Amino acid sequence: MSGLIGRLALVAAVLAAVFVASAAPAYRHAGVDLPHAFELMRGGTYAAGAAGALAVIWLVLALVGRSAMGLGSVVLALVIAAGAAYFPISMKLKADSLPFIHDVTTDTANPPVFVAIAPIRADAPNGVDYTTDPALQQKGYADIQPLTSDLAPAVLFEKALKVAKDMGWEIGAVSPEQGRIEATDTTAWWGFKDDIVIRVVAAGAGSRLDIRSMSRVGKSDVGKNAERIRAFMERLKAANQA
Repeated sequence: MSGLIGRLALVAAVLAAVFVASAAPAYRHAGVDLPHAFELMRGGTYAAGAAGALAVIWLVLALVGRSAMGLGSVVLALVIAAGAAYFPISMKLKADSLPFIHDVTTDTANPPVFVAIAPIRADAPNGVDYTTDPALQQKGYADIQPLTSDLAPAVLFEKALKVAKDMGWEIGAVSPEQGRIEATDTTAWWGFKDDIVIRVVAAGAGSRLDIRSMSRVGKSDVGKNAERIRAFMERLKAANQA
C-alpha cells in the first residue's frame, strides 16, 4: 500500500510541475487569458500540496507497516513538489508585500504622458490614464525619485536614449525637441508588455529626467515597474559619471 501512495505522490508532484511550468507559455503562446493562466499556477500549487499530503500518509503507513517501499518515489515527489510550489508561492508573498499598483513614476504630481504608444494601449486593460494613489507608491517605493543633472537637457536626453537601448527596450518614439522617449519592455518568461515614457526638461542650469513605467495588463506588477526604473536610473547615473 505504501508503494502505491508513493507513486500517487509522484504523479501529483509531476502534475504540479506541469501546471506551473505551462502557465506562462500558455498565456504567451497559446492564447490562454491571464486569469486562466493564473488558475494553472493555482492548480499546480494545490497539486503540490496534495503530493505533500500523500507523503505524510506514506510516512504513517511506512511506520505502521515497517516498510520503506516507495521511499524513492516519495523523496522525488517532495523535491518536485517543492520546486513547483516555490514560484507561485514566492510570487504571491512578494505581491502581498508590495503596493497593489501597476503604474510607477518619478513624478506622481505630473507623470510623463504616453503619446506615440497611447494608440497601442487603447485596447489594453490598463489604458494610459494615471490612476495610482501616490501614497501607495510612496509607501512602497520612496526611492523612486527624479534625476537632476548638471548636464544640458540635450546631452542627458542622448545618454538616456542610449541606456534605454542598452537595456533592450523596443524604442517606440524619440522626440528630442519635446524631450520625450517612449519604449516597450517585454518580460522574459511571461512576455508581459510594459511601456515606458521618459521626459527630459531644463531645470535651472542643468536638466531633470522623469520616467514612468506602466504595465498593460494586471492590477499588480509585483514590483516589476519599480525594479525597471531603478535599473534604468542606476545605469544612467553611471553613464553621467563616466
